[in-house]
Amino acid sequence: MNYTELRQQYPNFIYHDFHIEENDSEFRITYDFEIAGLELFNPTYLFKKRGNQVFSNKKIVRELVFSLGLVECISYWKITCSPHLIIECGKLNDNQIAWWKKLYFHGLGEFFYINQIQPNFDDFITLNCVGKEIEGDILVQEYVGQLIPVGGGKDSFVSLEILKPLFEENDAFVINKVMSAIHASIAAGYEEKLVYVSRSLDARMLELNKKGYLNGHTPFSAMVAFASTLAAVLNQKKYICLSNEASANESTVLNDTVNHQYSKSYEFEKDFNEYSQQYLVPEIEYFSLLRPLSELQIAKIFSKSVQYHSVFKSCNVGSKQEIWCCHCAKCLFVYLLMAAYLEDEDCVSIFGQDMLNNEELYPILMELCGLSENKPFECVGTREEVVAAISLGIEKRVKQNKPLGILYQKYLNQVGTLELISLDEIKGEWNDEHQIPNHLLNLVKEKVEEAFYD
Repeated sequence: MNYTELRQQYPNFIYHDFHIEENDSEFRITYDFEIAGLELFNPTYLFKKRGNQVFSNKKIVRELVFSLGLVECISYWKITCSPHLIIECGKLNDNQIAWWKKLYFHGLGEFFYINQIQPNFDDFITLNCVGKEIEGDILVQEYVGQLIPVGGGKDSFVSLEILKPLFEENDAFVINKVMSAIHASIAAGYEEKLVYVSRSLDARMLELNKKGYLNGHTPFSAMVAFASTLAAVLNQKKYICLSNEASANESTVLNDTVNHQYSKSYEFEKDFNEYSQQYLVPEIEYFSLLRPLSELQIAKIFSKSVQYHSVFKSCNVGSKQEIWCCHCAKCLFVYLLMAAYLEDEDCVSIFGQDMLNNEELYPILMELCGLSENKPFECVGTREEVVAAISLGIEKRVKQNKPLGILYQKYLNQVGTLELISLDEIKGEWNDEHQIPNHLLNLVKEKVEEAFYD
């Protein structure tokens, strides 16, 4: 269906209200959204909490629930991209409206690009708040320790390993009980320290997708930011330690600002932290523990954590079956990283097949390393990191007098010469754009030193 026609036919998206139900162990949210003239939506969140503290009457908690709803709106607003978002259950000042408008615009960059939509930032959406200020009691509590969002991939494991010295004050945070994330947390010893949230999409949205209304990628990590902050409040945690690396800053489309990982970027991290500090919970700090590190450093750390090799999963295609599909860009990217440090048989044991000898994957390899115009729309490293991983893998095989394999050989034939990189160079990489507190930053540095000490 046509973007312009849908906006004309359905000019108003309404955020009517949110409803909270709470008991000693659960905190449930139901949202009321509407595309006027088309459909109503009632997505839900169910948070697990500890103790008998009542949060539903606290102003800051209600502000967080309201804000989480504004992120959740994105999945439903994008169905018609209505030019007017009418907010009936809260107030935003001009600076807040500008903040949300930026998130919608850049967070939906891939959605606009894939659907061949060229929105004008000034008028693609207006946010009109017609509700009252959110009211409630003041929440007074102490915040201690770390909440670690876990997705089940190598990055989450590395964060769990870095923070192992602080285990007693850590909790793992998992959305929708993704089994790979749960297995990851259990493998790291967090079986009794898991904080769950279940997010349920409204089936009516999925039905409209099937009917041909607009659909596509939404900024999932922006939802994680607000959901994890609410979980941190419900569980009294001070630090939210994400596992987003420096490569999340790179645009997906060459010579453009479209970034599949926008809500994992440092720009969004800073924006969110500033927003939360000013308008939500100044006591809580939100940052990525891996922001200073490159993908190759993270992979090196993970390569030493053999206890996790059989349980980690990063493949979105195979996530429900807890498998590596071995045909997507994410699988190939992670395989290339692992192949730079692990032996062939170890890689095959992890992934189930030798992806380096699958010639059908070469077009994806070209996209990953910059020999094609655009990167895959996946959470993968920079083009330079992929090239470095390939070079390390080829160099390792040459030293071991092993066949290169189809993908390495085709790549070498195409580029002619390798840009060699040493392990010392990789170890020395460091990105100063981060917001990590010093006491945790020292743990990151210690783990890098440990991983590269052979």
